[in-house]
Amino acid sequence: MKTLHLSSLMLCVGLAWAGAAQAQVKLGVVGPMTGPNAVFGKEILDGTKLAVDDINAAGGVLGQKIEIDEGDDVSDPKQGVSVANKLAADGVKLVVGHYNSGVNIPASEVYEDNDMLDISPGATNPKLTDRGMWNVFRTCGRDDQQGAVAGAYLAKELKGKKVAFIHDKTTYGKGLADETRKVALAKGVPEVLYEGVNAGEKDYSAIVSKIRESGADVVYWGGLQTEGGLIARQMHDQGMKVQIMSGDGIVTNEYATIGGDAVIGTLMTFGPDPAKKASAAKLVAEMKAKNVDPGAFVFYSYAAVEIMKQAADTAKSLDSHQMADAIHSGMIFHTVLGDLSFDAKGDRKDPDYVMYSWNKDAAGQITYTELAK
Repeated sequence: MKTLHLSSLMLCVGLAWAGAAQAQVKLGVVGPMTGPNAVFGKEILDGTKLAVDDINAAGGVLGQKIEIDEGDDVSDPKQGVSVANKLAADGVKLVVGHYNSGVNIPASEVYEDNDMLDISPGATNPKLTDRGMWNVFRTCGRDDQQGAVAGAYLAKELKGKKVAFIHDKTTYGKGLADETRKVALAKGVPEVLYEGVNAGEKDYSAIVSKIRESGADVVYWGGLQTEGGLIARQMHDQGMKVQIMSGDGIVTNEYATIGGDAVIGTLMTFGPDPAKKASAAKLVAEMKAKNVDPGAFVFYSYAAVEIMKQAADTAKSLDSHQMADAIHSGMIFHTVLGDLSFDAKGDRKDPDYVMYSWNKDAAGQITYTELAK
């Protein structure tokens, strides 16, 4: 009887040990996996998966392997909150996402309430980090930083040009247009129109007519690639020749697919091409070998996972609060985006935006290239 009890005890201990050795870190990855912005959701998922595969192959995080829990927010705030609650119920404590600021802001409150660390690769609205939450960070920059670059460019490089500021009424689109407009107007840029349109529509002839009547030389678009491409095409179809400028919401070749030749010449603010950084060379080669499209947000998502791994190593813990403390400490993180560090709000200390132009390359494909400084 005693022998049987001892054997049972040893079996229980063995099972417990095996369970600990095979324990997994649950990592949520959330974005628009379906819907009109699915291209960005795929980039976020691709970048996260590549990072997880590489980290797991090297032994995981503190000896534990990472397991991905996917969520589709369809770029909808209500769905984003629903997905956030599901991840919390699943026991997830680490999250890469979301893409849209208007989704990430309400979802982050769920993460805060459930002790979850959230690093966004694409949500740029200042409010995300300005609320002083302990758990929210981003590998991208902010709209006020991006708007400062765009506004200064309008004032200096397009001096005297009349500008129409058009946005999609979203947290991101309106926020970016407002930040750019604020800087531009302060520098004396002449505004002839400021108006919002409804995202998801197909016919933008009404706003196109208003732009024509305003006499605008430049249209600044605060929004994403689908509506931006449609507005560009519909202006082009009406014979309008205006300069288009936008931000990181159109950083996908879908913008050219939708707008066609109408998008040629579009100016766009975004960070320096991550694929050209020496720190990303290994990942670029891996993406090529695995036939993964080198979309920009693949790199920003990969970096988010790298930061989590290094924060856990520094804290010697997978506790989300201790990891957040490590990120807030000012330590340098070595990532595919280069060396990064974060301020008290959770923003990068070294954000950088440059100007790009959309044109046809040698193969006849319309894509974006960084303008020479």
